[in-house]
Amino acid sequence: MEGSIIRKFARVLVEHSLEIGKNDLFLIAGSTLTLPLMKEVYRQALQRGANPYVRIYDEDFNEIFFKYAKDEQLRFISPISEYEIRKIDARLTILGPKNTKYLSNVDPKRQSLRGRATEKIHRIFLERSAKGELRWCLTLYPTNASAQDADMSLDEYEDFVCKAGYLNRKDPVKVWKDIGAWQERIIKILSSKKELRIVAKDTDLRLRVDGRKWINCYGKENFPDGEIFTGPIENSADGYITYSFPSFHGGREVRDIYLEFKRGRVVKAKASKGEEFLKSMISMDRGASRIGEFSFGTNYAIKRYTNNTLFDEKIGGTIHIALGSGYPETGSRNRSGLHWDMVLDMRKDGEVYADGELIYRKGRFVELDPHG
Repeated sequence: MEGSIIRKFARVLVEHSLEIGKNDLFLIAGSTLTLPLMKEVYRQALQRGANPYVRIYDEDFNEIFFKYAKDEQLRFISPISEYEIRKIDARLTILGPKNTKYLSNVDPKRQSLRGRATEKIHRIFLERSAKGELRWCLTLYPTNASAQDADMSLDEYEDFVCKAGYLNRKDPVKVWKDIGAWQERIIKILSSKKELRIVAKDTDLRLRVDGRKWINCYGKENFPDGEIFTGPIENSADGYITYSFPSFHGGREVRDIYLEFKRGRVVKAKASKGEEFLKSMISMDRGASRIGEFSFGTNYAIKRYTNNTLFDEKIGGTIHIALGSGYPETGSRNRSGLHWDMVLDMRKDGEVYADGELIYRKGRFVELDPHG
């Protein structure tokens, strides 16, 4: 990426997403391929008086871990990791893969075991975040691996990432704040609703959201962003859903996912590819078979599927539903070592009804223009 875009990218992350300030203990974590952005974030954080520190990782170590670790090592959680998640004020994670499918041949049972072990750390993270004690953001720096997954050249993919984050605008921070104001209007409508019904091809799913809080996502925890989500009542999901896009989790690809729910739990799961992995993740723990999140994707600058959930779940005109842990700030009580977002394209024939009234059709809210 060009230096001017990297500086603008870092400014959005430091100033808007994480609001880094004086004396903040700030963890910047990224792969070896993300160093240009890491360095600029580090520089700007220092200029704002923070105390940043850096963790550089390489996915090869993760592959080695799953290949050679014994069960007791898979279950082990470093006390240093727990101490860190309790003490830091802000955390930025910059994705930058060199191989997005490097865990494809790992036994899913080993990944499930590790997921159960890390649930405690994840729970501390969620609870501190919900209390406003920990600010966090997940973003992506363009690499050849991600570009290849998206069927683009690296130059094309860099342009795609730039436009998705409005980094091509003069003042992207203002753009994201304007998006937040527009999404707040949608939340006012959704907050009075009790039951949602999602209808699309091979999909008819009901869930309840009364008493739960809708969260406005406009470049804070994810960047790029663009979604509105809540945590449905845990035992309310009833019906079935068929996901139109492939889904990725833990370095694995799963296609043509079909889930059937009764009284909030998945009672049937199928996939044309990765079905064993899907079922292994759902059986990880008691909360893995329940819905932790329901969300509308609202970023209409993202128009195409790229095989990357960070972007695909934000596509304007999609919804996504996450199995596993919910976010406490929504009121969700679902706990799990799993959080797996699965995306459904609603732009062709999708509809969402709220308390029996059509509120969303073909990827757009009927009462509000997406560009309003």
